[in-house]
Amino acid sequence: MNNQISITSYILLRNNQIILDGKVIFENKELTAFDFLQAAYDHFQINYPKFFKMDSLCKTGFIVNEILLRDKKLSEEFQPEEIGIIFSNANSSLDSDIRYEASIANTPSPALFVYTLPNVLIGELCIRHRIKGETACFVFDIFDATFQSDYVNLLFETEKVKTCVSGWADYYNGKAETFFYLAETGKENSLTHNSSNVNKIFQGI
Repeated sequence: MNNQISITSYILLRNNQIILDGKVIFENKELTAFDFLQAAYDHFQINYPKFFKMDSLCKTGFIVNEILLRDKKLSEEFQPEEIGIIFSNANSSLDSDIRYEASIANTPSPALFVYTLPNVLIGELCIRHRIKGETACFVFDIFDATFQSDYVNLLFETEKVKTCVSGWADYYNGKAETFFYLAETGKENSLTHNSSNVNKIFQGI
């Protein structure tokens, strides 16, 4: 059996453009980042009413994850406990934190308070895809491909996961940037999962 950990698919949302496995599949440079998320939701005909209640960080990660996994059958191939989600970002939930703080001057908004932790995004994705495996959210100034890849590889090596969604999800001050990839084992002709390849994809090299 091939136990090499591989990157089998990846997706980037950056500068109002969505790139799947190196191919631009949707873009609209005329919209704000907030409106672009709505346009992408409509374009890919995603049907998930809870999307409209999410904050912008969750919407960004949700859309990217939906597209990444739309042709995957993870729930058929793996038990919920065998699927992991590991991501990082630079601004935590600051976009929602600021809006919630502003609401305190009048009436504190429970709808905003719900999203004042970045790992709420993980919760949204776990609910959507029935994932019950290892999860974590880290906050760094910039994307750390070495930390990310080493952490995910360790999860595979210690048999904590059999497949894992990993990457970066950030939204702040009207700017959305998300990069997710799927790591799996036993896949021929796929990129080896290491820091060099993860960083190259993130940088768009």
